[in-house]
Amino acid sequence: MLYYLFRYLEQSFDFPGAGLFDFVTFRAAITLITSLFLSMIVGKHIINFLKRKQIGETIRELGLAGENQKKNTPTMGGIIMLIAIIVPCLLFGRLRNIYLIIMLVTTIWLGLIGGIDDYIKVFKKNKDGLNGKFKVIGQVSLGLFVGLVMWFSPDAVIVEHVTSGNKAAIEQLDPNSEVISSSIQAVKSNNTTIPFIAEYDLGYNDMVAFMGEHAELCGWLLFVFMCILVVTACSNGANLTDGIDGLAAGTSSIVGVALAALAVVSSNVFFADYLNVQFIPGSEELVIFAAAFVGATVGFLWYNAHPAQVFMGDTGSLALGGIIGVYAILIHKELLLPILCGIFLMENLSVIIQRYYFKYTKKKYGEGRRVFLMAPLHHHYQKKGIPEQKIVTRFWIIGIALAIFAIITLKIR
Repeated sequence: MLYYLFRYLEQSFDFPGAGLFDFVTFRAAITLITSLFLSMIVGKHIINFLKRKQIGETIRELGLAGENQKKNTPTMGGIIMLIAIIVPCLLFGRLRNIYLIIMLVTTIWLGLIGGIDDYIKVFKKNKDGLNGKFKVIGQVSLGLFVGLVMWFSPDAVIVEHVTSGNKAAIEQLDPNSEVISSSIQAVKSNNTTIPFIAEYDLGYNDMVAFMGEHAELCGWLLFVFMCILVVTACSNGANLTDGIDGLAAGTSSIVGVALAALAVVSSNVFFADYLNVQFIPGSEELVIFAAAFVGATVGFLWYNAHPAQVFMGDTGSLALGGIIGVYAILIHKELLLPILCGIFLMENLSVIIQRYYFKYTKKKYGEGRRVFLMAPLHHHYQKKGIPEQKIVTRFWIIGIALAIFAIITLKIR
């Protein structure tokens, strides 16, 4: 909203300072600051409201250290992050941008699903919350929405190889300008960046080339399926990671910084040319969204760090994971997610391995056996007697290392 207001003031009245809103760096900085302070200021009032309404977390008896101290801690705190993401984006983003629209829909969509789940747990006193099949339907629906919009929207286009047929247009651009020239022709494509492999992008159409004249159609259908898979996996991974104070929020903020860096590369024609990745016109608004995302998650840590004053609940965790997955899809970097979201992947795999190994050994030996002391993985380390703060810090360190590694894969190709 403010973006359009200051654009009008600049064009109509040459208002001093209004031109700053033309620069993504300025809008990203002010978005980050606004989101950070909004989450901290609004968070205090929301926590007090949740306490007055006695919207507390029901803690399962797992035999973990410190679990009794967490009883009656307010939950549904994910609302704090949702507000801190949405409001700054509405204020400082270009609301007609297709990528920003998709991200706002994702935030609201998954926040609503998680909110319904938390509502059932807290107010209906049903520990199971929303039926699992309805969660899956919501995640699949979002993945389908994202895939179809990327398929059919005329604004969701890329330049696969910047220097191919675009040299003259690139040379005319000002390296210091953040306004992208329309003279650079872009195409509709579902190609995605492959880590460690230069000079070649993975095209979903190429994967089904054997379909002949139907290869393009089947390629886009495969892309839509990938969107569904990514959204479901990431949102569930973040949900599983949200088991101890500060882990999900801190890990998500680290991933958010890395995604912002990748969006900067994808939205800048010179960086894209240098690193030989797709140039995505209009994706600079994803930098604005990432700034709001990082500000919201870091601000939430003000209250969620150990000992937590509030839990995000599914309202926050489902949204965080889904946002990360959709964001990676929009910048055509979904194949980087196993590296970038390595923490989420480990948490997911630990649960899958534990469950299937237990079933296998029970069927074979008549007694179920476990690989981990408890799943997800962070509970395994809690069972080993490692303090909660140390587990979180170590996971953050691993997350930082993975984020850096994911970014440098663009160079070591």
